This record gives sequence, C-alpha cells and structure tokens, in this order.
Amino acid sequence: MTEELLNERKKTLMAVINDKTYVPMKLKELAMLLNIPKTQRNDLKEVMDALVAEGKVGISKKGKYGKPETFSMTGMFCGHPKGFGFVTVEGLEQDVFIPGEKTGGALHGDKVQIVVESESRGKRAEGSVIRVLEHANERVIGYYQKNKSFGFVIPDNQKIGKDIFIPQGKDMGAVTGHKVVVKVTDFGGENKKPEGIVTEIIGHVNDPGTDIISIIKAYGLPEEFPAEVMKSLERIPDEIDGKDMAGRLDLRKLKTVTIDGEDAKDLDDAITIEKKDGVYTLGVHIADVSHYVTEKSPLDEEALKRGASVYLVDRVIPMLPHKLSNGICSLNEGTDRLALSCIMEIDAQGHLLGHEIAETVINVDRRMTYTAVNAVVTDRDESVMAEYRDFVDMFDLMKELADILRAQRKKRGSIDFDFPESKIILDEKGKPVDIRPYERNAATKIIEDFMLMANETVAEDYFWQEIPFVYRTHDNPDPEKMKRLGTFINNFGYAIRTQQGEVHPKELQKLLNKIEGTPEEALISRLTLRSMRQAKYTTVCTGHFGLAAKYYTHFTSPIRRYPDLQIHRIIKENLRGGLGEKRIAHYDRILPGVTVACSAMERRADEAERETDKLKKCEYMSKRIGEEFDGVISGVTNWGLYVELPNTVEGLIHVNELHGDYYVFDEERMELTGELSRTTYKLGQKIRVQVSGTDKLSRTIDFCLAKDFDAESEAGQED
Repeated sequence: MTEELLNERKKTLMAVINDKTYVPMKLKELAMLLNIPKTQRNDLKEVMDALVAEGKVGISKKGKYGKPETFSMTGMFCGHPKGFGFVTVEGLEQDVFIPGEKTGGALHGDKVQIVVESESRGKRAEGSVIRVLEHANERVIGYYQKNKSFGFVIPDNQKIGKDIFIPQGKDMGAVTGHKVVVKVTDFGGENKKPEGIVTEIIGHVNDPGTDIISIIKAYGLPEEFPAEVMKSLERIPDEIDGKDMAGRLDLRKLKTVTIDGEDAKDLDDAITIEKKDGVYTLGVHIADVSHYVTEKSPLDEEALKRGASVYLVDRVIPMLPHKLSNGICSLNEGTDRLALSCIMEIDAQGHLLGHEIAETVINVDRRMTYTAVNAVVTDRDESVMAEYRDFVDMFDLMKELADILRAQRKKRGSIDFDFPESKIILDEKGKPVDIRPYERNAATKIIEDFMLMANETVAEDYFWQEIPFVYRTHDNPDPEKMKRLGTFINNFGYAIRTQQGEVHPKELQKLLNKIEGTPEEALISRLTLRSMRQAKYTTVCTGHFGLAAKYYTHFTSPIRRYPDLQIHRIIKENLRGGLGEKRIAHYDRILPGVTVACSAMERRADEAERETDKLKKCEYMSKRIGEEFDGVISGVTNWGLYVELPNTVEGLIHVNELHGDYYVFDEERMELTGELSRTTYKLGQKIRVQVSGTDKLSRTIDFCLAKDFDAESEAGQED
C-alpha cells in the first residue's frame, strides 16, 4: 500500500471512529460495517495497526478498536532522567513502560491518562500518555544557569527530566550557581520545555546549608510550625498534676528505664521487667501523647499533615513541637509522666500468657544509652557495671527475655535483615568528616524485640475486638520477583521452596541463615529485600510477611509517627467505654484517609532522608578523588558495576572504565563477562577501586578499577 493511499484510508477510518454513534468493535465487525471484502482485510489491519502505533486509535485486550480514551487507564507517571517513564496504575501488578517519545509532555509525579499499546506474556506492558490530568510540579527546586537573555533551571529531582526555561526579567537577579525555587507557569509539551519564574533564591550551591534546605523545599517538608499551633502550646503544662493522674494505674514504684541513643531527646518508650516462677512480666510504657494532642486540634491537624518526624543527616523535622517531644511527652529521668502501657506475661518459650493495656503514671529511674547497656550485657565492662550496679540484674533479665523472643520469632520464620545503616559525622559547618556503618548491638536489639512484642500484642487484641484500627501490613512478595530471585540464587547453589507461586517467610529466613558468613551474603540479602513489597498502613489486618506475624501495628512511637498517635486515641476511648456506634462510624470514615496519607508521608520522609545521605556521601568522597578503597560489587547492570565500600558509600564503575575487553551483561546470572578474557564480575565479589569523580548535582560517585587491581586473578575466571 502506497503512503498516499495509507494516509487517505487513515482519514476515512478516523472519521468513522470519531463519529458519536461508533462503538468499539473487532476488525471483522469493522470490515463488515465498511463493506470491505475478506480479500482486503489485511489492508484494513495494516491501516489500523498504523493508527494504533500513532496513538490515534486504541485497542482493547479483546482486540476491539476505538478512541484511545475508551481503553485508557489513569495512573501516576514516574519519570526517568533519560526521558522515558513508568505509570503506576492501581490494580495492575506491574507498572506500564512509557517510551520517551510517548510521554505526552508528562513530568514526574503527574496524574496521567494512558493507553496500553502492547503487552507480551511475562514482559512489562508498554503504552503512551494521551493526556495529563493533573500536574504535580507547580513548584520546582533546582540549579540556576544564566545565559545572556534568559536562564534555565536544572531540577534537583532528576526524574523531572526537563530543564525549566526562565524568561528574561523573571529570575529575581539569580546568577549561575544559585539554588532557586521556581513557580512553573507553563508545563510545556512533547516538543516544548516547561517555563517558569524564580520566586525564591535559596542560596549559592557552595554556601553551607544550601544543599539540605534545597532538599527540604524539594520534598515540601515543613520548616516551621504555624503560629496557631505554637499558640496552642500555651495551654499545655510543663509538668503533670494530680488531676491528670486520676483513674490511672500508678506504676511509679516499679524500677523503670529508658534506653536510647546518646543524642536522643524525645524519649517515648520505657521498660519495666520482672521474673517470677519462670514467667516474665514485661512492661512497655509509651508516652501518652494523645492526652495533649486532642483530635481536630491545631496540633493534631498539623501532626497528620506531617505524618511523621523526618530524620535528615543534620537535623530533625519533628512531627510535634519540642515543648511536647522534648518536654511533657518525653519520659525524662526522675519526672512523673503519663503513659499508655502494654504489660505482658511471657513464658520461657516466648509465648504470651496474658496482657493488660492501661493508662498509667510512670517515673523513669535511669536514662540509659545503648552503649552503656551493651557494655553491661555484652562486654561485662566492670566500670560500667559498677556505675549501674543497681540495674545490672535488670539488664541481664532483659537480654535473657529478648533472646527468647528473638528465637521464637526466628522459629516462626521472621526475616531479620541486619544491614548496617550509615552514620555520617558532620562538622560545625555541615561538612561530612567521617562516614561509618551504624551497627546494631545487643542493647538496640533488646529494645527492638520488646517494641515488636508490644506492637503484635496490641494489634491482636484490637483485631479480635473488631474495632476500627490502624495496622502495619506487609504483603506477600510478588511471585514473579520471587521466581527471579530463585533463578538467581541457583547460580550460588541455593534454592527457595514455593507453593503455587507463594513463598513462606520461613523459606527466606532459611536462605539468610545458609548464606550467613559467605562472600555472597550481603548481595543475596539485598536482592531478597528488593524482591519484597513495601510495608504500609492499612485498616485491614492482613499480616506482616517480613515478621511472619498475623497481627501487627505501630503502637510504640506516638511522638514521631501519626498512626501510633491515632491508635492511642482509639485504645483510650475503648478503655473508657466510649466507643459507641457513633464513634465507631467516625473512625470507619476517617481511618482509610489516615492510612493512605501516612503511608505517603512515610515514603516522602524515606526519600528525603536517602537524598541527604547521598548528598553528604558524595561531598565526603569528592575530597578523596584518586584514593583507593576495597569494596564489594553490590549491583551489576549493562552499564556497569555498583560497588559498596565498608563505610556504606556506593559508587559506579561505568562499563567503559573496564578497559581491555568488551563486556557482555548476563541478566539471569547478574554478571558482566569479557568476550576475550572471559573475566567475570558478579554480585558479592570483592574488588579494589579508585575514586575517579563525583557529581554533587546528580549526587553520584564514580569509581574505576584501582591501578594495582588484577582483574584476571581477583575478578575470577569462568570455569
């Protein structure tokens, strides 16, 4: 068919499909409608395929043709720096891939309408954006560059993928190197860049603090509490009085401690423990924040808006003002404090025999640190044991019970990912001077074990009461991802057993036990974690896969997490007999919104925390260009090797830096292999690298192979 004839038939068919009376139909039905004989139906299909490829016609899964919007779906566009993107559609197991030429001008975060144009079994569906429904980037933070008669801003968020054009006179006097806030006035399109005006100059990129403030603004993190919130604090006392204690269980005579990091100021959990006739009585006492933050108050509305405290590398953006978090709601040593307590009786096997949830009054005897408690229970440091002689037996009892609880969780299949977090040390100007792994010790594990036990106990109690509640859930992994994980670990001689595509958490725990201490431990652990879904807040208790727990919630941190504060209110109303039909209906109505908002705010906080860490790691390594380090290959892609150093810093050796050979990527085995030398680079392999460069704007670190690194002997030869 000639191009001229093809175009003529396209016009004819578009007129038919755009007619108001047209309903989607299959090729055969369309041919009958147009009186096209069987001998010419191949020509008709050729025309329809061309219209589908151009996005002018949509096709359903059943092969019916119609207007694109007839078969469209709505979702959230996630951009990529290289121009393409993915759209997350509720109800679809996998995101839809959108090629760069079919994004329809959508930017990262936009709500879009798409049509799926092709999908093959086992592969990601591919589609195109036909309409942007809601723009997400009304405000953009970025790096300003000045030209003679105009400027442009390179967004900090590389997923936006397009520079913002700034017309002359709309830059507030910004110069090259300034970090700025831009109000987008025109979102552009496929062939036109977005346009905007500079509304704020944050500071020069080299000024101290500018980098972190840029991230805070980019993620829309709140910087100050509104005046109305601060004014409401005037009604909150500095200390509790007798009226506050009325009707509460008085536990002030029990030996009580808090155990936190040295720098912690918001102490929201305290512990009591006793053992009698082989039964442990464990008390987990949580600051009664809901006594001061009442529903629908300015404090409550601001806390819900924030969702959680955000812990950046150089500061904390708290969910609640310091008067609460560091004052009346902090379980400070030697002061009477209101608490909501979960008091549990546990046998020698770690089974819960009974429990009580109660409003209480407590008084902390000692403010302990993880370091000091670990020095007692692990190191048996004589000087520390002498300093805390009255508490040594208590700490030993804690360790004894924590070990039992941990063994019990492990027995049922709870997965324990023990990855070191980064501890980034800054000087007074905010410059990173050291980075090291922040390891968990016996004391941190004690508190973790006790908090997990309290969270499970409270969740099960309220599940069976059938009261509206907020749960912390973690869905089963995607079967396809588990299948890929199984294929990969087979290369190392390991296997995971599945039943009808489902895997039990105990199988993954067994895998982690088998790889413990092996060279591939870190990488298989990391891949296992990446194969799992993200935990979230829900109103339906579907269990927590990672913990192998049927019931789980967040009860233990109402100072820094809104879901905990929310369930404290429900628990207290229930304890006081106030949860009638009206209040149950109220919670049924509001809790779905609370869970969605808090899950979203949690993801925002996690991303902001990761970005500040990446920024400071990049800044730290920029002073070490040319230095060599031992590392481990933490990722293998067709564009190169990701290498993680012992201090948790990760960088990329681009495939072009692997000189002397052409390297081929094996996706199934996650390896790069030289065609001539057969030298292989794979996950978990030890490698020596040299820092070759950093990019503060993209927050990336580049490595190359160290000069004395023997690729053939160290990287390994194929058998």
